[in-house]
Amino acid sequence: MKGDSPVKSLALVLLDLRRYLLRILFLLVGGSLLFLMAAPRVLLWLQAHFGQKLAFFGVAEPWLALLKVAFLLAFVVLFPYLLWLVWKAAALVFGLGRLSGVLTVLAGMILFYGGLAFCFFVTLPYGMKFLLSFQKEDIVPTISVGHFVNFVALFLLAFGLIFELPLFMILLAWIGVLDPYRAARYRRHAILVITILAAVLTPTPDVFNLSLMAVPLYLLFELGLLGARLAVRKRA
Repeated sequence: MKGDSPVKSLALVLLDLRRYLLRILFLLVGGSLLFLMAAPRVLLWLQAHFGQKLAFFGVAEPWLALLKVAFLLAFVVLFPYLLWLVWKAAALVFGLGRLSGVLTVLAGMILFYGGLAFCFFVTLPYGMKFLLSFQKEDIVPTISVGHFVNFVALFLLAFGLIFELPLFMILLAWIGVLDPYRAARYRRHAILVITILAAVLTPTPDVFNLSLMAVPLYLLFELGLLGARLAVRKRA
């Protein structure tokens, strides 16, 4: 865009950003429709994995639940390509190199799928077991399929995206927004914020489950600080 006026250059960047956002939207919609055929089997697998008997209280509730499962599948499967599109949109604004895009996608995949696995095999089983431990002989839980899908999908996506914290910090340091040396002085504030965030995200109020979320988040914060320092030195 050499020789273009600043206004024209900004307009071209905004058009490109709009194009990437529309592509992400179309991919998610198309992927959801494609995975709709596999959604019933995945829902049965989730039901068996967590040992829950599900019911529904509305005519459209089972179909909407399957649609949400299909969207979750589309987002999880397409995440590497979605992350690549997000990086390309950011590269237009901040002038990032292609190598950084490859490294961003690889690191983002590891962190995202690691967060999903941690939530699926650790947090959700313990959380559900704790929440359902209050049932008695005369109080039997009847779990709605819609609420079950919302609960599982929300926590899976939340953990997957929260685990992107180190990558987010590194990118902010690379573009000069975050000073990792200054941020390291606010560890106490970070611990407080992480504890509050863990209390909100974890499905149970007990200390054990809160620690299952807070400790990995703090380790990710320290990992982000380390990576941000390396990014600042590399940029310098």
